[in-house]
Amino acid sequence: MTENVLNTLLHKISGGRLFGHDHHSKDEELHKFVDDASERGLVEDSEREMIHSVIDLGDTLVRELMVPRIDMVWIEGDKTLRQGLSLALRSGYTRIPVIDENLDNVIGIAYVKDLARRSHEHHESEQTETVRQHIRPATFIPESKTATELLKEMQRNQIHMAIVIDEYGGTAGLITIEDILEEIVGEIADEYDDEQVEVEWLGEGTARILSRLHLDDVESALGVELSESDREDVDSLGGLLAKHLGRVPLPGSTMEIAQWRLTAERPVGRRHRIGTVLAEKIAPKEEVAGQ
Repeated sequence: MTENVLNTLLHKISGGRLFGHDHHSKDEELHKFVDDASERGLVEDSEREMIHSVIDLGDTLVRELMVPRIDMVWIEGDKTLRQGLSLALRSGYTRIPVIDENLDNVIGIAYVKDLARRSHEHHESEQTETVRQHIRPATFIPESKTATELLKEMQRNQIHMAIVIDEYGGTAGLITIEDILEEIVGEIADEYDDEQVEVEWLGEGTARILSRLHLDDVESALGVELSESDREDVDSLGGLLAKHLGRVPLPGSTMEIAQWRLTAERPVGRRHRIGTVLAEKIAPKEEVAGQ
């Protein structure tokens, strides 16, 4: 698709006189040509940016666009259909990688529509059948593959998700066709992205905090001091949650730290990452015991 889009746009702004099938102009020349056309008013700014993105996509590697391993949502193959559907509803994903022993052993992809159809047609299957019984084959690609090559492959084989493998054969992450398209058209924000307050106090001892807030600001807002072990390898509140949980936080996931209970709230954005965390002050254990 990307080559067709690029050729069509370049053909349009060149009046059909340039960029034939034998054209081998370098990326720099293409960028300059598009910029010149933009200055002459032949293309809109949005078109110019999109063409630049299409040109650059040829040099973009999959590992630059993928969802990294640490941010993947997955499910074990021996979980029941009910558990699979529950995870899908909580995470907001319609396709979930299914693993066997660990994340380096992805055995397939669970489609929510498959699980829901089976559950609807045979209600007892929710508890008696496992996710493993209803998976589709997974596609594995190296992280060194270019985004353009992968996009062509996804279109040709009608694939929406691929598991990215590192040089040692382990799972490096996953990538969807939307990840690649977003690189061309830009990130798509939702209605909650505007004017978000970093820390919103809902009442005494209760605050809603953006998951991306830096831990220094979290300490200041809640009046706590995190240990070195808590801060190791993480910078944000969302990262702290993921570290304590050992996996990507989903809505309703909780942890307690420094007399505060932290609860992950709704996911936001196309990748369904947790947007806010509800912080609630809890009484010291000795105080509860006295009562």
